[in-house]
Amino acid sequence: MDAALTFDTVTKRYGRTVALDRVTFQVRPGSCHGLVGPNGAGKTTTFGLAAGFLRPGTGTIRVLGRNPHDRGSHRPRLGVLPQDADLPAYLDVGTLLTTWARLSGEARPEAAARIALERVQLPDAWDASPRSLSHGIAKRVALAQALLGEPALLLLDEPTAGLDPRAAAEVRSLLTGLRGQRTVIISSHNLAELERLCDAVTVLDHGKVVQDGTMAEVTRRAAEFSLQVSRGDVPLPELRALPGVARVDLSPSGQLAVRLAPDAPPAEDVIAAVLEALLARGVRISALTQGSSLEQRVLDVTSGP
Repeated sequence: MDAALTFDTVTKRYGRTVALDRVTFQVRPGSCHGLVGPNGAGKTTTFGLAAGFLRPGTGTIRVLGRNPHDRGSHRPRLGVLPQDADLPAYLDVGTLLTTWARLSGEARPEAAARIALERVQLPDAWDASPRSLSHGIAKRVALAQALLGEPALLLLDEPTAGLDPRAAAEVRSLLTGLRGQRTVIISSHNLAELERLCDAVTVLDHGKVVQDGTMAEVTRRAAEFSLQVSRGDVPLPELRALPGVARVDLSPSGQLAVRLAPDAPPAEDVIAAVLEALLARGVRISALTQGSSLEQRVLDVTSGP
C-alpha cells in the first residue's frame, strides 16, 4: 500500500536559511503520526509543504499518491488545522462552516457543517460570533473546519493547545476514533499526549530527521525497561547473568535500568525473569516502565534551538 505522505530528500530554503535539509520520511495510511522537535526544527515548514502552501527547493513530496500542488479533482483531500487558526469575525460560526463546506464541494454544505460541529462537541455554537468564543472553543471550531469533507489526511498543528482538560480529552477521543479511517499527522509540544495517540513519530532538529520509526522503536519499548525499587538489596550480578540482559544499572534513587541484548528473548520474558529474581530476594518494586518516554528520547536526540 502506498504511503499517505512521502517526503523524499526534500530541501527548503528561506534565503540563506536552510529550513529543511534532505528530509526523508513516510507516513503509513490510516495511522496517527507525530511530527516533533524543538522550535525552529522545521515542523511548520514540513506542514506547509505537505499542505501545498509551499514548494520544495529540491526533492519530491507525494500526498495520497499525488503532487500536493495538483488542482481540481486531482487535488489531494486534506484537512488542515494551523497552530494559530484565526476565524473571520464578520460571520457567525454556522455561516462560516457552511461557506467552507460549499467551497469544499459538499453537496449539502449546511448539513456537513452541522455534522462537523457535532463531531467536536459544539452543536450549540452554530449561531455564535467568533468574537465571543474563548481560545479553546475557537480552536475546536477550527478543527471542525479541518474535518469538513471527510478528508483522507488531516494535518493538525497543536490541536489541543489552549483547551481545558475536558475539551482536550474529547479531542483526543475524536482523534483516537479516526485511527484506521483517516491518516492523522499531529505536530505538538505535548509529547506525553503524542506518545498515547501516535503509532509512529518523526523527530526533526535543525531541519534534519534525527529519529523516525514506530513509537515502540523510537521509545525503545522492546529494548529496555526500568524498575523503581522501593526496598531491598538488588542482586546486580545475578541480574546481569540472566539470558537476554546486556546491561543493568542502579541509580542512587533506586531506579533499576535494564537494557536488552540484540538477540534477547521477547521483552516480556526478560521482565518476568528479572522480577522473579528480585522477588525471590525480597526486593519490592513500586513501578515498571518499558522504554524511555518520548520526551526523554526527543531530549536525547535533539540539541534545541
